[in-house]
Amino acid sequence: MAKSHRKTIHLEQAEVLSHDAFDAKQFVLRVKAPQLAAKAKPGQFAHIQCGPELPMRRPISIMLTDPNNGSVDFLYKVFGRGTHILSQRKVGEKISILGPIGNCFQSQMDKPRALLIGGGVGIPPMVFLARSLLAVKGAYDPFVIMGSEVPFPFKAQPSRYVVPGMAAGVTAAMPLMEDWEIPSRLASLQGYPGCHEGYVTDVARQWLDALSDSQRQEVAVFACGPHPMLEAVAKMAQEYHLPCQTSLEEFMACAVGGCAGCVVEIQTPQGSAMKRVCVDGPVFDARSVAAFL
Repeated sequence: MAKSHRKTIHLEQAEVLSHDAFDAKQFVLRVKAPQLAAKAKPGQFAHIQCGPELPMRRPISIMLTDPNNGSVDFLYKVFGRGTHILSQRKVGEKISILGPIGNCFQSQMDKPRALLIGGGVGIPPMVFLARSLLAVKGAYDPFVIMGSEVPFPFKAQPSRYVVPGMAAGVTAAMPLMEDWEIPSRLASLQGYPGCHEGYVTDVARQWLDALSDSQRQEVAVFACGPHPMLEAVAKMAQEYHLPCQTSLEEFMACAVGGCAGCVVEIQTPQGSAMKRVCVDGPVFDARSVAAFL
């Protein structure tokens, strides 16, 4: 049963529907990939061939899907040759995509206060998860925190939602979350208007401290982002005695479990084990990740 997510992987020739550029070499790529759109779940990713001249694929998190029209959205940042080549792809071109790959976030009905924390390129899985929680009508009350040290790949707007524990000037929110009626706040050390001047964990602590003891018992944490952020989130969750699921980011070659190039140390009931982020993850219980202990 734990391996069932490995049976969902499909190879698909996806058509580029749109490809929008944002500051700091960030891009949102929308493709028509019906099989991927139908099967993908929050936390999973796709292995994308950036261009025909570069056979080695790149793993990119899935940000949104629309199974009705078969579209899938990816947010990525140009880091090297592969993503640079990908950024040149035009509307109408075909891109080879393998996915969905990996396991997904597991929501808990007894923990309706979902705290979603995304940093940088860890933002997309949180967007996908937030949308999926909305599908369970009235069951969840999510709060989304996003952090970035480069301009956000969207135009922040003042939130219309009052969030417990927030300072008066911390009002910046993601427009998409506002459209979905989900409270959100942004954090950065770059002095962006309306953002918390600090870390995502600062915002999380302020929100958690403003809750009652019974309300905090209803909180579950979900996070994706760079390793230092995930480690800080994991330790914060331990401090508040909260369950925490983290989606890890690792370099990988095959992304289907064959090369074992993305292994991390995980604590299991049988002891320490090396697990592959691609197919055993990327989502792990934060309490099991050796690097966070």
